[in-house]
Amino acid sequence: MSKSFLLFTIIVVISFGLWVLYASAELQRFTQPCKSDGSLNFLVVGDWGRRGEYNQSEVAYQMGEIGEKLDIDFVISTGDNFYDNGLTSDHDPFFEESFTKIYTAKSLQKQWYAVLGNHDYRGDAEAQLSPFLKEIDCRWLCLRSFIVDAELVEMFFVDTTPFVQEYYTETEHTYDWSGINPPKSYVSNLLKNVELALKESSAKWKIVIGHHAIRSIGHHGDTQELIDQLLPILQANNVDFYMNGHDHCLEHISDTKSPIQFLTSGAGSKTYRGDIQEKGEGLKFYYDGQGFMSVQLTPSDAKIEFYDVDGNVLHTVTSSKQLYSSF
Repeated sequence: MSKSFLLFTIIVVISFGLWVLYASAELQRFTQPCKSDGSLNFLVVGDWGRRGEYNQSEVAYQMGEIGEKLDIDFVISTGDNFYDNGLTSDHDPFFEESFTKIYTAKSLQKQWYAVLGNHDYRGDAEAQLSPFLKEIDCRWLCLRSFIVDAELVEMFFVDTTPFVQEYYTETEHTYDWSGINPPKSYVSNLLKNVELALKESSAKWKIVIGHHAIRSIGHHGDTQELIDQLLPILQANNVDFYMNGHDHCLEHISDTKSPIQFLTSGAGSKTYRGDIQEKGEGLKFYYDGQGFMSVQLTPSDAKIEFYDVDGNVLHTVTSSKQLYSSF
């Protein structure tokens, strides 16, 4: 055996070992403290980054007003953070122009937890994951998939873009897959990690957040890959809410086979009036204008409200959990 071939073999073995370690690694976990009374309040917005245009600034203003009223603890972004093609690098001024300079209200100066959307993958996807952005704006935390543990609730952020098969074959746009090759193994391991984390969770509430809708009557409709691969895991592990963006609307659909509520908050800027498919089973609410969502959690109750661009409450979702005595 030649030295060069031996060296090549060693490199391959080491590389494969590192890949297996990466692919099977548990989801990174972050701790989010609750309020002193054990409650938690936060906002959810998606599909927003347009330098304030298409009413992004107006939505941001109302988020600030509601955020102050509810004394929110953090904000969730459901992806498509920067339009139309993500960021070009972690030094792209678009980050500050569409985030830092838009969400300026005092109540919004809290932690932001963000996932990537398909438009983010059209740029330098890993730029949004860069620690350098946190140096620019300390609120920003974006990873492909991760868990936020607030004791009362565990929130499971899932990178849904790699699930969608059409993105690998379409020719109109180029996607940055550099961080997830090979995609099939990436998705398979992600599903295993999500399932394991959900099974091990003892939180009172379980919320899963992704960019793509599982169920939607908006422009994009249902995401079949998520129905086939992710939904059965959520149904089997007592997930309360699945929150997403992608469709530029506000929406509430109840699952017909489990208590899961599908909640779309993808109306942070540009929306499309009348962009609606045939009404499906379980539909509770649909709005095709700009807006966002608030979530208020206690150990026994959840209250979720959808707001329009003027701050009006359009729809309210409530859910309760039976509290059992300790004796």
